[in-house]
Amino acid sequence: MIIRFLGTGTSQGVPVIACDCPICTSPNAKDRRLRSSVLIELGGRNIVIDTGPDFRYQMLREHVTHLDAVLFTHAHKDHLAGLDDVRAFNRQQGAAIDIYGTTDVHEALKREFYYAFSAKKYPGVPLLDLHEITSTPFTLFGREITPIEVMHYMMPVLGFRIGEFTYITDAKTVNDTEIRKITGTKILVVNALQRDSHISHFTLDEAIAFARRIGAEQTYFTHISHRLGLHNEVQQELPAGIFLAYDGLTLDVHEALDESS
Repeated sequence: MIIRFLGTGTSQGVPVIACDCPICTSPNAKDRRLRSSVLIELGGRNIVIDTGPDFRYQMLREHVTHLDAVLFTHAHKDHLAGLDDVRAFNRQQGAAIDIYGTTDVHEALKREFYYAFSAKKYPGVPLLDLHEITSTPFTLFGREITPIEVMHYMMPVLGFRIGEFTYITDAKTVNDTEIRKITGTKILVVNALQRDSHISHFTLDEAIAFARRIGAEQTYFTHISHRLGLHNEVQQELPAGIFLAYDGLTLDVHEALDESS
């Protein structure tokens, strides 16, 4: 299983429009963050978690030539706005793309991309095959995927566990039942928005505490805003086994575990 970080930024991305702070003007490529998303390569299949506003560029940058499924965490714009661009894969593959999300996500997609669901479709619109999921595990391409429900203030958001890998974004609280689903994860990805308190996201300290509670061999922080700090400086502060993810970072799950053992 190969994990590629397509984007590691928050809803505004980094740099933020019209901001001249040290992070937004940093020459370090690791301080430039597109909206959060990952590509999972699993047995020759490509699965994307979330299609944010930067989806088209992310696919081009990573030279992705086929797409088999999209998993959605929730219905916020920074996680689904780029879905229209799957039509390039529709054309290339001659088939609809399988889309997995909750009822709320499906309702948002039908509202935002109404033209893809109309009775009379305009030629070239996205072809989407919707599959409703809940917090119950489901099978995709022969692998069990376990949804992890976290709370984004008062909004339920799904993370996903596949084997020894768990991806969570937009979390503020996670109850004990969902914690038990994560237990045993070897590689954890979780959001760490900023240092100051936030109503709907883990702060850096909260993300570190969460990582320690889960006890994964390696933890990577994502969904990072320009308020967190410069990548290299923040990384030096982090405990052993905890890292800031960055756009373009690629993990081979088995190799990563072998190196850490």
